[in-house]
Amino acid sequence: MQNWLYLTLAIAFEIVGTTANKMSDGMTRKGPTAVVVACYVACFFLFSKAVRTIELGTAYAVWSGVGMAALAGIGVVAFGDTITPRKFISLLLIVAGVVGLNLGSVKHP
Repeated sequence: MQNWLYLTLAIAFEIVGTTANKMSDGMTRKGPTAVVVACYVACFFLFSKAVRTIELGTAYAVWSGVGMAALAGIGVVAFGDTITPRKFISLLLIVAGVVGLNLGSVKHP
């Protein structure tokens, strides 16, 4: 269970880091750039701890899928990105794939 907490925290750091990346203006603003670097280091450190017991494919699918869906929402709300029906359906398919991989993974004691 602790490894799922590591994965959740890795996802949170990835979301914050990627949002800061957008705000860094091509890594020209020092504050957001420092946040990007710190968050990505924390993200990959926590991800490496999570995959000690979570299957790699499942962990990566959850990490990337949840991050992608969250960042798409942040893009729409905070940065004025567009969301079309096709984009929305595609995000739903990604989430469905993540759920399917998670449900199909082998459980280890």
